[in-house]
Amino acid sequence: MPTILRERHGPGHQSGQHCRVPRIIESASERLQAVRSRIAAAARLAERDPATVRLIAVSKTFPAEAILALRDAGQREFGESYLQETVGKQAELASVDLVWHFIGPLQSNKTRLVAEAFQWVHSVDRAKIAERLAAQRPDHLPPLDVCLQVNVSGEASKSGVAPGELPALAEVVARLPRLRLRGLMAIPEPTPDAALQRSRFRHLRELRDALAPVVGPLDTLSMGMSDDLESAILEGATMVRVGRALFGDRAPVA
Repeated sequence: MPTILRERHGPGHQSGQHCRVPRIIESASERLQAVRSRIAAAARLAERDPATVRLIAVSKTFPAEAILALRDAGQREFGESYLQETVGKQAELASVDLVWHFIGPLQSNKTRLVAEAFQWVHSVDRAKIAERLAAQRPDHLPPLDVCLQVNVSGEASKSGVAPGELPALAEVVARLPRLRLRGLMAIPEPTPDAALQRSRFRHLRELRDALAPVVGPLDTLSMGMSDDLESAILEGATMVRVGRALFGDRAPVA
């Protein structure tokens, strides 16, 4: 069984001192409750059941003990983008019941690790990536749940399939074995304008609904993060991906 690193009192540790992990644990429950309260308030405003919105805690760059602290507070689903980092954390947390979501850009040479180690992939934007995931998904695991990432803002630097190319990609992915096409994901260009936020999220919902005649109904909209989750929920998000509001500011990746 892997060792879960938690700091404890030991020689030289004076009573009343605070160590790093207990501080994480102390704040984890409060932050989780605050985010869940935001989700519930937005869902009620949209006349939706809050239970229809799943929270994905974006734990990339944070250590295994920070994930464990949130798990102890009741959070089970976590989103990661950096494969080598994630593999190490998964080894440390192998005995913990977690659902892992891959949410970052995916290169062809990394698909095998993702196919073997994750339950969800949110960032499929090319047929080649989907085909490799399908071929490399182990037979003993359930089908891999996937979302197609759509570039709803039209940013040249942003990953995602163009809206006009989405139906053809969806049709290819829906036919692949070992994959289960669940819906769409987007990371719109950040903006403080709530109306613009909602417009982009509404666009993703409309794109998903338009796919029904092509691939059948899809049940997932992965959209909304720490700064715009309310707008996403008002436009139908079924998953929100939240990092900073749960873990604090993320250190730059070298």
